[in-house]
Amino acid sequence: MIDPLSNRPRYVDNSRPPLLKLVPHDVVTVLDVGCNEGGFGAALKNSRSMEVWGIEPDTNSAAEARHRLDHVVEDIFHARNPIPDNYFDLITFNDSLEHMPDPVFALELARKKLKAGGRILCCVPNMRHIECLEHLLFEKDWRYEEIGIRDRTHLRFFTRKSVERLFVEMNFSIIDVNFINDEWWEKGRLLRRILFRLFPAFTHDMRFKQVVVLAK
Repeated sequence: MIDPLSNRPRYVDNSRPPLLKLVPHDVVTVLDVGCNEGGFGAALKNSRSMEVWGIEPDTNSAAEARHRLDHVVEDIFHARNPIPDNYFDLITFNDSLEHMPDPVFALELARKKLKAGGRILCCVPNMRHIECLEHLLFEKDWRYEEIGIRDRTHLRFFTRKSVERLFVEMNFSIIDVNFINDEWWEKGRLLRRILFRLFPAFTHDMRFKQVVVLAK
């Protein structure tokens, strides 16, 4: 199997506060798919008593995560991983699903790892973010970047509608959908303000860099 995260950019590892707020309060066991250096999982463990597993293909990141999480598997997410079935209250894909060649397979595998009633928290880049739309409309281009929504290692691309459709078609029940990282002011601030003021309903999701689905 090809590792889509090999030779990946160097991602900043942090606790990801916007996502921490979306973790259900009754969660005890967590699997973080693409855990990086374990910053998110460590913040979870510091916030309450829980067991956090991570899976991470990058050797250096996995080594660091082992100092912070309960169990870390250095690998990509596949059926041969030594990860128990029917074990987790929550599985997180924090900006990792878009790196996978087959998101359907990843979510089906996650289903097997969840307890009955377990949930998935999935954060993906929002392709309707204003910066992406301006890039397509005004620059008439599709230029990959080192990091960000057009990250050069992204294999899949999502809007709110498409990521919701993915979960619905796989017979997951969507509990909640949120947008996070309201970052639209980086350039062209005045023009963007005018657009958002004139068409608030149509442009609401264009303000946010990521969309997060909680499903069971």
